[in-house]
Amino acid sequence: MHRTTGTYGTGDGSYGGPAGPGRPGRWGRFTGWKETASRYALLPLRLFLGITFIYAGLDKLTDPAFMSDTGSGSIGEMMRGVRDTSAIPALVDMALRNPVGFGYAIACGEIAVGIGTLVGLFARLAALGGALISLSLWLTVSWQTDPYYYGNDLAYLMSWLPLVLAGAPVLSLDALRAAPRRMR
Repeated sequence: MHRTTGTYGTGDGSYGGPAGPGRPGRWGRFTGWKETASRYALLPLRLFLGITFIYAGLDKLTDPAFMSDTGSGSIGEMMRGVRDTSAIPALVDMALRNPVGFGYAIACGEIAVGIGTLVGLFARLAALGGALISLSLWLTVSWQTDPYYYGNDLAYLMSWLPLVLAGAPVLSLDALRAAPRRMR
């Protein structure tokens, strides 16, 4: 029982500990922790997706076998191999017009998306780009994966969606750009 209020509360709506200016009580601190955790909840996802997409793009750009039209491990052979099992063969046909150009486009797109996500610059647009890359890979390269949950492109697509909706509200260049507008 709290001495000054005659109840089990602290007088400020929180319970469990002395309250006062700057001291919200035990439950008030818990509420503050929850608010902080909520603000930073998407940060691990941003870090994972940003680093992973940068790595994937650089891995493609530095692999001479991948960046060729033919041969084992090439983008061309991979696209020819999935053409008949993809959900949208027309997308694969479009990529097969210039497989190396398509490989460079995907790799550069992954790097741009990864950097934008990691630093939080145009984060929603970067996340949308990541979602579109993942969607296109799911509908082409990993569509035939059975059962579907063994394929990773669908999981990446779903991982991008919270970032499309929320952006990068903390520890981001977007937050820095928005800060002066909030102070007006």
